[in-house]
Amino acid sequence: MFMTQKTGVVIVAAGSGSRFGDPIPKQYHMLGGKSILAHCIECFARHTDPDLIQVVYNPAHQDWYESATATLNETGSLPAPVIGGDTRQQSVLNGLRALETKGPDIVLIHDAARPGISDDVIDRVMTALQTHPGAIPTLPVADTIKQTDRDGVITKTIARETLQRAQTPQGFDFKTILDAHQKFEGQEFTDDAALLEAIGLDVICVAGTTNNDKITHRDDFGRAQSWANTTNKETAHMSQEEYRAGTGFDVHRFAPGDHCILCGVKVPHSARLEGHSDADVGLHTLTDAILGAIGAGDIGQHFPPSDMQWKGAASDIFLRHAADLVRKRGGRIVNVDVTLICERPKIGPHTPAMRQKVAEILGIDVDRVNVKATTTERLGFTGREEGIAAQAAVSVALPIN
Repeated sequence: MFMTQKTGVVIVAAGSGSRFGDPIPKQYHMLGGKSILAHCIECFARHTDPDLIQVVYNPAHQDWYESATATLNETGSLPAPVIGGDTRQQSVLNGLRALETKGPDIVLIHDAARPGISDDVIDRVMTALQTHPGAIPTLPVADTIKQTDRDGVITKTIARETLQRAQTPQGFDFKTILDAHQKFEGQEFTDDAALLEAIGLDVICVAGTTNNDKITHRDDFGRAQSWANTTNKETAHMSQEEYRAGTGFDVHRFAPGDHCILCGVKVPHSARLEGHSDADVGLHTLTDAILGAIGAGDIGQHFPPSDMQWKGAASDIFLRHAADLVRKRGGRIVNVDVTLICERPKIGPHTPAMRQKVAEILGIDVDRVNVKATTTERLGFTGREEGIAAQAAVSVALPIN
């Protein structure tokens, strides 16, 4: 139906997601076995050439972006992301300019925080663009809307029959929306359709879906998870998973120093841990556990201690590598559990920061990470405070070929 239209896509993924309340931006959270961003890219790839899908991102999120798109971009057909601006409007303009040389006829502009976008909604928007310069998916407002003054006193009841909630993707004639964005560059509009409204062009509404509502707050993630679970059940015959477990164990002795690095966190202590890298015993054992779950050897095979490039290296490099190997196989890390074994330093006060750090490195939700500590009741080398031991257990889901 749409073969005569060359369709470009701009996916806006440059936000920090501060209202979501998590150190990992919401677009990189895992949902139903893949990142929220990956859900969006996959859906649009069914409607256009991947070379016409332009992601706009924050370069500070480079590692998360690469992990999120690793399995989608094995052929290198997805364009390199472009850097976003200080506002959403500037980010969209950056994406449109990146697409301009590819000459799309129409463009779909989508928020990465809407992973529930469906083929039906995209089809409705694209169909409407055959007769209109702009089209957006919307939902009717169900609640009664009150207008108030600054003190919260109601001044007017607004007829909800005339109101619609706007969603994305918002679709436009490419040249028209690019010209509008360039005309109003530096000004702030609430969405892309508002720019066409400002120049007097019609934008038509098509039916959206509740699954396509934006993930803004943490509570919204539960709704999206329900959608993803339903989707997974519907496609289970096409994509099945097997679950694997892996374990790790590591030991490092103490040496003169004033702190230890444990699970990526600097912990004050009267000694440091000795090792070729930063000697993070927690991340080392967790790396081994993940490698074990996918049958990929151990940390020494991937990062030999004899190789001087790893001398003093931060151990998050090793853990990210193990996580990337899982994703390249189309898998996902379900949960991880790390136990640090020592008399001192005291681990308990630092476990929240350790969980957050491990979750950030692995690109998974913090509730899938556990870090705890125990002692050996003054027995053995840990009891004599000669070093720290750690063990880890992980669960990994891999697709069945």
